[in-house]
Amino acid sequence: MSATSPTSTATPAPAPADAEWFALHTLSGQENKVKTYIDRFKKQEELDDYIFEVLLPTETVSEIKNGKKKTIIRKLYPGYVFIQMRLYDEERKVHNRPWYFVKEVAGVIGFVGGERPSALRQDEIDEIHARIAASSGKEVPRVAFAVGEEVKVTDGAFANLTGRIDEIDPARGKLKVSVSIFGRFTPVELEYWQIQRADES
Repeated sequence: MSATSPTSTATPAPAPADAEWFALHTLSGQENKVKTYIDRFKKQEELDDYIFEVLLPTETVSEIKNGKKKTIIRKLYPGYVFIQMRLYDEERKVHNRPWYFVKEVAGVIGFVGGERPSALRQDEIDEIHARIAASSGKEVPRVAFAVGEEVKVTDGAFANLTGRIDEIDPARGKLKVSVSIFGRFTPVELEYWQIQRADES
């Protein structure tokens, strides 16, 4: 499973039973570099038996700026990277080689939990994977909208008209907006990026 494509066919080999998930605290904006470095150099450092998967959960976010749609990749957990590894031996002593390798990666502040980090619980990693799956292949608005909110249409046949949000369908990334056409409110289906709040310039 990768950060952007949880259904990727390039599935990593199953990790051993003693592999656990840990959270790494990183410098802001260094998450991608940390993941890329660990993925690239773990084999070179002969740590494939200790480090198995590095996860950087992201989502696709759209916004309108100056009338143009802009799409960015936003991190679901800014400042954190998740790593599946064998950090402890059978006696819960730290394996020094993978420990120091990860800690010395540029951009890594340290393991969440300090010198004796606790592994993530299964329900915590399940929630992370669920968030990745929920955002896969979908765009979400940078600004969250609410039913009943007044909005302005910025794109398409109804551009420049104002209306009110009647329904929000997060699964499809669409909204139903009642716009006033010839003095009558007509419901139209729009995507998130086609509207902005009415009080925004």
